[in-house]
Amino acid sequence: MGLDVMVVSPHPPPLTWERLATAWTLNPGALSVVAVLGVAYWLGVRRLCRAGVVWPTGRPWWFALGLASILLVTVTFVGVYANTLFWDRAVRNIVLLMITPMFLALAAPLTLLRDVLPERAARAASRVLHSGAARVVTFPVVVTIALIAPLFVLYLTPLYETSLRSAVVGAAVDAGLVAAGFLYFWSRFRIDPTPRTDPYLLTMAISVAEVIFDGVLGLTLWLGPLIAPRYYLELHRAWGPDLRMDQIIGAGVLWIGGDLAGLPFLAAVVTRMMREDQRDAVAIDAELDTLDALDASLGPPKTSPATSPETSPSQTQPRLWWEDHPELAERFRRPR
Repeated sequence: MGLDVMVVSPHPPPLTWERLATAWTLNPGALSVVAVLGVAYWLGVRRLCRAGVVWPTGRPWWFALGLASILLVTVTFVGVYANTLFWDRAVRNIVLLMITPMFLALAAPLTLLRDVLPERAARAASRVLHSGAARVVTFPVVVTIALIAPLFVLYLTPLYETSLRSAVVGAAVDAGLVAAGFLYFWSRFRIDPTPRTDPYLLTMAISVAEVIFDGVLGLTLWLGPLIAPRYYLELHRAWGPDLRMDQIIGAGVLWIGGDLAGLPFLAAVVTRMMREDQRDAVAIDAELDTLDALDASLGPPKTSPATSPETSPSQTQPRLWWEDHPELAERFRRPR
C-alpha cells in the first residue's frame, strides 16, 4: 500500500477507506508555517535551558500537538478533499478553531516569547499586553463572540464559497480561525500572562453558551438551504453523498464535533481551577499560622483608649489579601 501524493484540486479521485490513510498533499504554506513556528519554539526553549531556566517538559509536547493538528487538516486526506466535500471542510474548520489553538495555548508561547526577548522589548510587550485595548479584547463578551461568531460568519455569508474558490482567502480564513480560537483559550486558561483574571466559573458559562450556539448552527445547516450549491454542482462529483446528505453530515460534525472538542478544554480548566485553589489554600494557611504565632508571641492584648474591651483582637488586625475575595473569604475566615 503506497502513499498517494496529490495536488489539492476540486476534482480528486473518489474517497475510499484506503485513501483515508494514503491520500496526502504537499501544502507549501502550511508546511512553511509549521516549520517556522516549530523551529522558533525549539530555539526559545533551548535558549532558556542554556540560561538555567526550567521550562516545563509538557509544554513543548502541547506545542508539537498543535502543529501536528495543522498538518493533519492540511496535508492528509482532510486537506486533499477539503474543497470537494462539505463535511471534510467542516472537520478542518473545527480542528483549526477548537483543537489547534487549545494545544498552542497550553504550550504558553507568550511566556516563552517574553522570557527570550531583550529586556526593553519585553517591557514594551508587557505594556501592550496590559493596555486598555488588551483588556477590551479579552473582555468575556468579546472572547465569547470571538469563539462563536467565526463559523456563523463563514457559513452564513458568501465567505464560505469565496474561501473554496480562492486559495488566498481560504488561507486567511484558516489563519483567522486559529487566531480567534487562540484568543479564547489564551484568555481562559491564563497560563500565559493575561490582562484580566476572570473567574473560572465565567469560563464554564462561556462554554455552555458555545454548546448552545453549536447546536443552533448545526440545526441551521441541517434544515436550512444548501451552502455554496453552485460551487459543489460545478464539481460534477459522481461519488460520495449527495449535496444535502453531505451538508447534513457536515452539520453534525460542526455540532457534535464542536461539543466533543470542548470536553478536553473543560477538563483542563477544572484541573487548573483545583490546582489554583490548592495553592491559595496553602498560602492562606501559612498566613494564618504566621498570625497565630505572632499573637502567641505578643501575649494577650492590652486595653488602651484606642481599643476598648469590647473590641476583639481580630478587629484590630489589618485585613488580609484574601478576605476581600468572594470565594476564599468564607472558607478561610479568621477565627474571632
